[in-house]
Amino acid sequence: MSEEPHIPVLLDEVIDHLAPASGEHFVDGTFGAGGYTRAILSRGARVTALDRDPSAVAAGRKMNAAVPPPVFQLVHGRFGDLEELVAPPVDGVVLDIGVSSMQLDQADRGFSFRDDGPLDMRMEQDGVSAADVVNTMARQDLTRLIGIWGEERKASAVSAAIERRRQERPFETTADLAKTVEQAVGKSHKDRIHPATRTFQALRIFVNHELHELCRALFAAERLLTEGGRLVVVTFHSLEDRIVKRFFADRAGGQSGSRHAPAVSDVPSVFDVATRRPVTASDAELDRNPRARSAKLRAGVRTAAATPVQSMELFGLPNLPAPDRYQMASQSTGAA
Repeated sequence: MSEEPHIPVLLDEVIDHLAPASGEHFVDGTFGAGGYTRAILSRGARVTALDRDPSAVAAGRKMNAAVPPPVFQLVHGRFGDLEELVAPPVDGVVLDIGVSSMQLDQADRGFSFRDDGPLDMRMEQDGVSAADVVNTMARQDLTRLIGIWGEERKASAVSAAIERRRQERPFETTADLAKTVEQAVGKSHKDRIHPATRTFQALRIFVNHELHELCRALFAAERLLTEGGRLVVVTFHSLEDRIVKRFFADRAGGQSGSRHAPAVSDVPSVFDVATRRPVTASDAELDRNPRARSAKLRAGVRTAAATPVQSMELFGLPNLPAPDRYQMASQSTGAA
């Protein structure tokens, strides 16, 4: 196995927007293999890194032993809880949203159907798995889940196929589910992605509360950052980017509106938006790391304005059943 299994996406751009300086304190909310953390530490800044995946935290202990607190501290936890896990002051926060390369590359984690593995997808390796959801969720809820979180146009056909198959026997592996979805969606030589990609995306987002955690993290960073603190977020699909874009647009206050018709507002700006358009990977980076092709970076700088009312209604997330309402498939007597 490579010493560097994960190539940090948009690393130069992330560091440019974070602008870490000696003595400053930064939060790497998605430690992974530590790529952003290493770059920040190399500038002389302190880092508190978080990761919800116990495997990532265990792998990072060697690095934490070599660079001990207070210079570098590695914490097991969700970035939505960063305000409870990180001691202020904080001069910058970076979030790399979604699943990591290490998780995708490990078949036994069940995030990918490239190599067959258990239908798991749990970042924290605990709680309700993708198999639990697929085998027990009502068909109408599956349709909404796959259609909304997966943006799958044939969500109804997929949920129908899942329901028919699970009446025969429960789903257990990634290849098993991928084959069922492929048969329901169909496959064309023109397709840029595998027919099961969107369904797998929906299940992974749902099982890990990914979009809700992103919303919580944005609010937590807003409360935690000092005046002049930098917030940098890297997303990998439209659902994530839409949330970050909406957050910065709302927090820009008087900056809203176009350059041709600027808005007039008495609402103070909580963030000065540093990226009017999302930053994407260069051709050179795409040659090195094709996984960067969908990455988008947005950034803002915290002002001195007071933290405004924080309501999840800002993000317009749909009302879907909570994952923990589904019993563990390993404890169930059969499919729903």
